[in-house]
Amino acid sequence: MRSHDTSAPADPTSHAALGEQLAAVIRDLPSDALTLGELLDVFGDEGLLLLSMLLTLVFLIPVSIPGVSTVFGAAILLVGVSRLIGRPLWLPARIRRRALPADRLRPALERGLVWVRRLERLSRPHRLRGLVDGRLPAMLTNLAFILAALLLMAPFGLVPFSNTLPALALLLYAVGMVQRDGGAVLLGHLANIGTLVYFGALIGGGGLALGELWQRVSG
Repeated sequence: MRSHDTSAPADPTSHAALGEQLAAVIRDLPSDALTLGELLDVFGDEGLLLLSMLLTLVFLIPVSIPGVSTVFGAAILLVGVSRLIGRPLWLPARIRRRALPADRLRPALERGLVWVRRLERLSRPHRLRGLVDGRLPAMLTNLAFILAALLLMAPFGLVPFSNTLPALALLLYAVGMVQRDGGAVLLGHLANIGTLVYFGALIGGGGLALGELWQRVSG
């Protein structure tokens, strides 16, 4: 593990606003590189939703960092699974040790942070509590969170908005669960549905294009 300044680490479980907590973590990132394991050590099990928010930020702006969607999507997926089964987060050693380009991540994270601040202003704690309180709503939200992580990992990275839509769903779910805001969770469901519709259109359009191409070649 690379040594970097951790003399005053941010406490992601503090009562500061979500945007301020994430901004503090981003400011403390090392300048060269870091690993997902190091990020997990910063947040701990109590801050897994905040970690998920941080990992979604790079997909909310038009920036491409090759390979990130698969690694971040897998980490977020495992966060969802750990919440669903009520166990501490486990990351495979390969993912924990995966080096991340901090010099490229920092600007992307800072630009994506504007979405968290916007959602904070729109979020209302304890709104539509029936969507967040109780075992069944929690299970359904965690399952939807896992679905969004799987959609984030789908191999459409070069297609516009293919990462943005599921990342937005994940961010809304995380904000909703942290703030106990059923309205944010509901918007997360809508973003998930929008992602499924969009991916369905991509697959259907691709199938039609391949069919026409085959007819022209075979004709």
